[in-house]
Amino acid sequence: MGRLIAVLLFIAVLVPGVLLGRAWWLAGGRRTVAAGAVELVEPTPEGARTLQRQAQHGRRIRLLGLLLGAAGVIGSVVVLAEASVFLWVPVLLLGLLSGVLLAEATRPRPRWSTTVPPRRPRRSDQISGWLVWTMRAVVAAQVAVTVPQWRSGELSDGVGWAALVAPVVAWVLAEIALLRALLRPLPAQGADVPVDEALRTWTAHLVTAAATVLALLPLGTLLLRAGIDPDGASEGFDVLPVALVAGGFSALAAGVAVAGFLLTWLRPVRSDARALTR
Repeated sequence: MGRLIAVLLFIAVLVPGVLLGRAWWLAGGRRTVAAGAVELVEPTPEGARTLQRQAQHGRRIRLLGLLLGAAGVIGSVVVLAEASVFLWVPVLLLGLLSGVLLAEATRPRPRWSTTVPPRRPRRSDQISGWLVWTMRAVVAAQVAVTVPQWRSGELSDGVGWAALVAPVVAWVLAEIALLRALLRPLPAQGADVPVDEALRTWTAHLVTAAATVLALLPLGTLLLRAGIDPDGASEGFDVLPVALVAGGFSALAAGVAVAGFLLTWLRPVRSDARALTR
């Protein structure tokens, strides 16, 4: 009976990760609609220049993030030698996702004329509120899991700072980018409205996905660590270790899934393929 309960509990804890993956799969439909709307209109010259400028900005900052990640890998090799081999992928991933977040949080403001009086879109026009609040909940859960383990001495200071600071900073950058996308006034020219909506949609999904991944992966690792810790399990059947292990697997699987969807959003908004190659 205990094993049956453990299996059912394991499956139940995996459900949130499955639902999150499905929500991001559905978000792909929003991307298709936004991209299709841009293709159906001919933007103004300033709208075309905005698309080109935004695409170049995103590529440059993401490349900077990649270079920072590579520098972090080299630094870990210098400091830790062979022991750094397990840090290469996390450090490089941190650099890449930091580049995504910085690119969206620092996007240049479009130079087209705006509506008078200024009109602004709703958040629901850009991204599902469920995805945004899931990002916030995952970051909060990561903080709630990290702090007790750090205080109890289960985590070293270096690991504790990394597991705490990276998701929180990512969340702050994501909120800045979301706020900028929400407060920017709509363009005055109707032909630029689909372009503007697509840019906001891309930004909202990119930063939400990046912050979610940076919180889910360390959260899953810490939950797995706590679940398989022999000192944390009692004799006989114990529900808590099973729940921790299941939660860890669910968080890691969801993090990988969201990262996969994030890759599909990296392609910039296009009105004409030639517009971004000139």
